[in-house]
Amino acid sequence: MSRIVTAGIDGSQESLAAADWAAEEAAVRTCPLRLVHVWNDETPPGADYGATETQQRSTEAVLHEAAEHVRLTHPHVQIETQHVSGSPVDELSRESQRSELLVLGSRGLGGVKGFVAGSVSLAVLGCVRCPLVLVRARPAEDTAPIRAAGEVVVGLDLPDASAEVLSFAFAAADRYRCGLEVVHSWSLPPVFGPGSTDVIPTLMAQTAAERQRELVAALASWTEEYPHVPVRRECVQGHPAQDLVEASDQARLVVVGLRHRTTRLGGHVGPVIHSVLHHTASPVAVVPHN
Repeated sequence: MSRIVTAGIDGSQESLAAADWAAEEAAVRTCPLRLVHVWNDETPPGADYGATETQQRSTEAVLHEAAEHVRLTHPHVQIETQHVSGSPVDELSRESQRSELLVLGSRGLGGVKGFVAGSVSLAVLGCVRCPLVLVRARPAEDTAPIRAAGEVVVGLDLPDASAEVLSFAFAAADRYRCGLEVVHSWSLPPVFGPGSTDVIPTLMAQTAAERQRELVAALASWTEEYPHVPVRRECVQGHPAQDLVEASDQARLVVVGLRHRTTRLGGHVGPVIHSVLHHTASPVAVVPHN
């Protein structure tokens, strides 16, 4: 894996927002930025060669314009451009295998904050091998800096906390010199239903104390490695997706983990990631792990 940040470009405002975010990230990481544009080179039967050539020139112009846009705002970032033909999902997945970070744009939900993760983004998510950040385009009237004030927010599974997810989240907070909010939501096992009202308060207290211990243990080595990163722990009874969305309202970056697992239909993206992508305006980093 190369020390390079890669952004997928398709000519949309969302992909330009992704390029801007990726350039800022490359600057913070002190590594190059690669802008990649993928175009479908399948020529339908009877297609005019001149039309195909025109399409290719048009797609090359998209990449050139994106590169010039980034150079204006980030003149000190080393920029590489790559124009490839083929399936966007396949080619972007290949890019993830040789990149430190892959950044894509996602369409916003109109006046409602959040994302519509398109079929390409979701398909890439299902097979990506490096962290993938989804960035939505900001409203034209929004002139605030790309990185607004806020913390890095990370959703954490217990007791099997992912080292890859925690490493990414702590390193991001350290680079941005901001705080880190760790969110873990728990619930009682389904067997404890309405007929267990007498024991539920005790079970809730015991479960809460156990999850708190697990959270402290999961973070111990990371807080030692990053002593200058302020950490807030949110260990509450609730729904993981809802609690994480609420915590990410003013986040600088939201970090979630994606366990590698496939079905007959391909890669699987769980309900928590779906909910976060659809209900938060902040950039969302999805970190694959085993």
